[in-house]
Amino acid sequence: MTRQDDGRDSWAVGAAYEPYIGRWSRAVAAEFAGRLGVAPGERWVDIGCGTGAVSRAALEVGAAGEVVGVDSSAGYVHHARSLVSAPRARFVVGDAMALPVRDAVAGAVVSGLTLNFVSDPARAVSEMARVALPGAVVGAYVWDYAEGMQIIRRFWDAAASLDDRAGELHEGTRFPLCRPGPLRALFADAGLTSVLVAAIDVPTRFRDFDDYWSPFLGGQGPAPGYASALPPDRRARLRELLRTSLPAAADGSIPLTARAWMVLGRHGAG
Repeated sequence: MTRQDDGRDSWAVGAAYEPYIGRWSRAVAAEFAGRLGVAPGERWVDIGCGTGAVSRAALEVGAAGEVVGVDSSAGYVHHARSLVSAPRARFVVGDAMALPVRDAVAGAVVSGLTLNFVSDPARAVSEMARVALPGAVVGAYVWDYAEGMQIIRRFWDAAASLDDRAGELHEGTRFPLCRPGPLRALFADAGLTSVLVAAIDVPTRFRDFDDYWSPFLGGQGPAPGYASALPPDRRARLRELLRTSLPAAADGSIPLTARAWMVLGRHGAG
């Protein structure tokens, strides 16, 4: 749920995103929304709304009075509208660094899996603060690519063992923002107060290896983009290495976990 393309990352097709990340992001989004402590009936603004996981959680878990989702991808906005059809939700195409939202209108301004993909995260957080009411919650979460997001980390670890170039593309290397210290500094530098960073861990059990591997052929995001671009013989080598290295339960399922870092702050005086 991001979507400010930097030239290497493709985010546009909701149907391909869902089996890759969307199904796991929904679990994180629900936990995230429940931890924010936003009063029922507040207006939420969801930055980089993607396919609508955080917006849906705002309605179902956060009891939002209204949700406005903003994403740079028209394809994702269309997909979000089809999945989150509640009359209290609307989705618009817009830039995270120049939000099409008035000043001081939201009791919660949130973002899921977006900040590491925008070209200027500080500007995006400044925009989030701009549209927040005094005392409002401003929050975000990103994957712990370097360690706890096992789905992606294990893919890149395998790819890097076969291709030196893959190490440079690893999101754990590319996105140093996705760690507690940089996230805390990002929010504090935007003038937000009471900044907190915490982990959200969710189980990601795949029913078999194909359930794990097939989404990497959908082209949505850095790792699938890399896999899809490989020549068939090199892609087959990567597939086999992953198949033999991933943990497997007796029933053939693959038990992994996904960790996200959530960061929260308050805008101004409450």
